[in-house]
Amino acid sequence: MLPSCLLKLNHLQEWQLHRISLVKIPEFIGSFQNLIVLDLSRNAIEKLPKEIGQLPNLQELLLSYNKIKSVPKELSNCISLGRLELAVNRDICDLPLQLSDLKKLYHVDLSMNQFTTIPSALLNMPSLEWLDMGSNKLQQLPDTIDRMENLHTLWLQRNKITRLPETISNMKNLSTLVLSNNELRDIPACMQQMTNLRFVNFRDNPLELQVTLPLCKNTEEEEERELFGIQFMHMYIQESLSRAGMKICIVCN
Repeated sequence: MLPSCLLKLNHLQEWQLHRISLVKIPEFIGSFQNLIVLDLSRNAIEKLPKEIGQLPNLQELLLSYNKIKSVPKELSNCISLGRLELAVNRDICDLPLQLSDLKKLYHVDLSMNQFTTIPSALLNMPSLEWLDMGSNKLQQLPDTIDRMENLHTLWLQRNKITRLPETISNMKNLSTLVLSNNELRDIPACMQQMTNLRFVNFRDNPLELQVTLPLCKNTEEEEERELFGIQFMHMYIQESLSRAGMKICIVCN
């Protein structure tokens, strides 16, 4: 617990309280109107009080490695919030739809929780640029994923995703996409239209085609190339289209 005498310091702009076995965020947190950064990661916090919504100047809320199970809708009142980290709480499975009102939120980390789908609130966040939902229980991505039009980095490693929607190709700003350790059996051909994509990882997926990249001219080039990266993606798609064309010819004959 935190003592109420802290109220005498209500002019504080930043809290950094790590590894102190804190179990509860006090309700009087709402009195710290000047608070910009609240970092209580690596504690044992079980609940996020609704009074958190009384912090209009809060820009960073860092609560990774705790025991939080849900997020109150009142967090949507933190209109200045730009960074939200809730990684490794292990039991969070959804976000209130009201969080879509956070117009300045650009960075969200929800990795290592219990999400089965990307929350609708995230799809409606106009400023979202960076999202980590690795190590959850995602099985598929919503067809409306392209509503996150400003997203440039998306981490989805260690889930159970079986397919990618065609609409992913509409995400023109996406430059980093990590899909390692999923259940993907194919790479949609539309992804070759994603010209801004600079890094992608399909490693450790049960892809149906065996594609081997040509040998590099030197070891330095080999080290720089990601085996299941952009080159691999394009070669896989070309091989897939080629085989599909051969099947059509055989059927026609």
